[in-house]
Amino acid sequence: MSAVLQASMQMELSEPASTMLKADMTPQVAVQALVGAGQVQDALKLLARLLPKRYAVAWLCQCARDQPLSPEDKAGASLAEKWVREPNESNRRAAFEFANAGGYKSTGAWLAAAAGWSGGSLAPASQETPVPPADHLTACAVVAGINMLAALVIDKFEARRAGYIEPAMNLLNAGGAASGSA
Repeated sequence: MSAVLQASMQMELSEPASTMLKADMTPQVAVQALVGAGQVQDALKLLARLLPKRYAVAWLCQCARDQPLSPEDKAGASLAEKWVREPNESNRRAAFEFANAGGYKSTGAWLAAAAGWSGGSLAPASQETPVPPADHLTACAVVAGINMLAALVIDKFEARRAGYIEPAMNLLNAGGAASGSA
């Protein structure tokens, strides 16, 4: 199965969006087709899943960089950016703990969750038995973060959300179609 079709199933794209996608589509063509058809939410989901995890988190951080964020949101963004620069378990765990402590209620929590769900274990640090996150959870957190950032200017939500896609298309071109690995 093609990476595009696999990603569309994992991210539970809408039926109209799913029917537009074909096995022979490149990731770029698939995302652009969805954007062109006005299926921006589905395009975001597909794009976030097709990017390598580190690229997806970097994209989310890039989108947040010039936004008026609260101190909590800036803290979550900082943890996510730290993981992008140094994708080690200590940085991933710190981002995960921040998102978990915040109850996934803020933009910052979703920024941190994108990094925190990139691998490792979702179990408490004291638990010996690891609980690895599902492979698509980073993409889910990225989409949630993008939507929260777009909603910072609610009357421009759709335009802002669509505008976030272009920088990621450049990352998709740079990273090639990926299976979402780090």
